[in-house]
Amino acid sequence: MTLAQRRWLFLAGMAILAGFYLWGLTALPGFGHYPGPYGFVINRVAVAQTKATGVVSAVNFEYRGFDTVGEEFILFIAATGVATVLRQLRNERTGGQTGDEALGPGSSETTDAVRLASLVFVGPAVLFGWYLGSHAQTSPSGGFQGGVVLATAFVLIYLAGAVLAFRRISPVNLVDAVGAVGAGGFAAVGITAVALGLPYLTNFLGLGSVPGAVSSSGTIALISFFVGIEVAAAFVLIVGELLEQTLLVQRRAR
Repeated sequence: MTLAQRRWLFLAGMAILAGFYLWGLTALPGFGHYPGPYGFVINRVAVAQTKATGVVSAVNFEYRGFDTVGEEFILFIAATGVATVLRQLRNERTGGQTGDEALGPGSSETTDAVRLASLVFVGPAVLFGWYLGSHAQTSPSGGFQGGVVLATAFVLIYLAGAVLAFRRISPVNLVDAVGAVGAGGFAAVGITAVALGLPYLTNFLGLGSVPGAVSSSGTIALISFFVGIEVAAAFVLIVGELLEQTLLVQRRAR
């Protein structure tokens, strides 16, 4: 198939996809006219049943927790696929050299303004990401949001031009292990419930007596923690692999 044929095939596929997308939008209710009834029911019973005032997190990690497991493993598999493909490509191109030998010195250049701004926001990004991941039960936050923000702190270190520092604080083996612990921990919470004779992902920990407290909501807070570290590790892994590949290509182009 020629390049022109592939281009037309791609455009035809995108046109069909866009048509289906627009067709689906025509059946949506108008903004501000939620038809219910599930959202109204959840708002009425969620706090009393879970002691979590972050109702979105209660839905993600309690009422539809099984679906969230699948979503988490989609990200885990995507990160694994990126790492598998790019590591193999780099090994072929570098002839088995290590990353430092392949990248060489001075691979990343940045201005003083970008370096300063990036380093200034590393600390706040870590604190904010940790807060979001550990307060899913109290506020509109959660492990997914917290994990992305936490991973941003690592990316900021790279943007500051500290390539070697980025690699030292996110060694590949550690990032791989943290991601696996996060994904496996979520699944293990559900398996523990089954071992206790309960349905999968049933909230088997104490809910606490005060709604919205940090210690409330039982397994909701625990699952959010596992999701947070898995999401952070997955994004650090993906970004790290892409950066390594980019630096290698830049060096080869010199």
